[in-house]
Amino acid sequence: MLTALAIRDVVLIESLDMDFSSGLGVLTGETGAGKSILLDALGLALGARADSALVRTDQQQASVTATFEAPPDHPARALLDENGLESEPGEPLLVRRIVRADGGSRAFVNDQPISAGLLRELGATLVEIHGQHDERGLLNPRGHRALLDAYGRIDLAPLAVAWRALTEAETALATARAAQETAASDRDWLAHAVEELRRLAPEPGEEEKLATLRAAMQAGARLGDELAAVDALVLGSEGALALLRQAARRLDRMAGEHAALAEALAALDRAVIEAAEGEDALARARSALAFDPARLDEAETRLFDIRALARKHRVEPDALPALADELAAKLTAIEDGGARVAALDSAFAEARLAYEEAALATSAARREAAARLDAAVAAELAPLKLEAARFRTAFAPAEPSAAGIDRVEFEVSTNPGAPFGPLTRIASGGELSRFVLALKVALHEEGGPRTLIFDEIDRGVGGAVASAVGERLHRLAASGQVIVVTHSPQVAARGARHLLIEKSHNGLVTRTGVHALDPARRREEIARMLSGAQVTDEARAQAERLLEAA
Repeated sequence: MLTALAIRDVVLIESLDMDFSSGLGVLTGETGAGKSILLDALGLALGARADSALVRTDQQQASVTATFEAPPDHPARALLDENGLESEPGEPLLVRRIVRADGGSRAFVNDQPISAGLLRELGATLVEIHGQHDERGLLNPRGHRALLDAYGRIDLAPLAVAWRALTEAETALATARAAQETAASDRDWLAHAVEELRRLAPEPGEEEKLATLRAAMQAGARLGDELAAVDALVLGSEGALALLRQAARRLDRMAGEHAALAEALAALDRAVIEAAEGEDALARARSALAFDPARLDEAETRLFDIRALARKHRVEPDALPALADELAAKLTAIEDGGARVAALDSAFAEARLAYEEAALATSAARREAAARLDAAVAAELAPLKLEAARFRTAFAPAEPSAAGIDRVEFEVSTNPGAPFGPLTRIASGGELSRFVLALKVALHEEGGPRTLIFDEIDRGVGGAVASAVGERLHRLAASGQVIVVTHSPQVAARGARHLLIEKSHNGLVTRTGVHALDPARRREEIARMLSGAQVTDEARAQAERLLEAA
């Protein structure tokens, strides 16, 4: 709700502070008094285009500050929170706009700077201004679907859940198909690599074992002749071991002759034992260093194949067995990918069917609500001097979304036989405001700001029609705040608060001011509106009757 408006140096307004309250507030004044200036100033605070022409003559800048009460769950507070701006619950929102004479402008919310674009978004959540050329609020087709949903109390949660499931299924299917296409291009290479690794079948630690074996056989090839010579010296019939044994046998026959001989025999026996151990060690060495050209060639071939394959795949030789398992798993996944894509495709089809069912159910509910809304608006048209007009809620296909498959737009036909069309293109200024009023009454303020401002909604009407306009404005104001600029005494009499806009001139400077009227002055103003420049007693009596009837 708009609670205060402070204007400084805007056109004819030098300094003006206005207070507002809930209910129906009316602004009246003679033509040219400056009513449009007030609306321009408020529009500036709500994000309208900054125009240096609004700055009062000989001043550097103009400023407008609008103060609003907004509950904690108000969309304006949510919008500020989304943009990282502070908004204390329970505290008012102070929206300020400054326009310089050179055309520059700045905007603030609670003294925090904001962009002009964000200010426009914020203003749209706080106030709807309906005037001769306004195309916001109910006149913006982009909001018609949401208004209809609110009017019909249509639960969009199941549709949103179905849409989310559909988009997730579509994403999963697209990802799987892309992966399958990418994998298919790698399939031949993977199949070759897996087969190559399978044929070679390397084992962990095998490369090290082969390298050790190869080195040993190469050493045996180099030491073969030397080992043969050692064998001849140690193991041959004329070798050291045979000679030791021969000497030991001879000495054994003489050992009993002298203790020294027995001692010598014991030493020879020990030598024979050591030599025999040397014989065994030489045998083992010969076996370890045995040189078999065919076996060496086989070991080298396998060793080089393992190392070459490791270089090809840029891994260590010992990592080849794990790589073989990994590539085999990828190949299996590719071969099984078709089944996974088929399963995801089936899930996507099910999700699409579920969404279509939810969307069609929502569309049916919308059309039922639209029929009720059309009837409700039609009932309001005749009392507002729009008896020849027709209203309808038009449907057209829309791109599927979480909100369904419908594009909704309110359309009117203002004359019998005339085609239907958008409100802003078909209706004239006065008709447009009255259509908006009829819609607002029918919608019961669903889905919109709680502050409504109508600029000369009663233009071109009087008598019973003006009374009907006033009665509907009063009805709307019961659940929020309505401010109307009016020339109609019937509308003015309905107001809970009456503000008079006056222009004054001191011979040098012309100024516009606003005054809250007490009951006596209010009766006099309504009498002026009834009779013109010359207020008569009959006009005062009629004004009193209008006030009493309100």
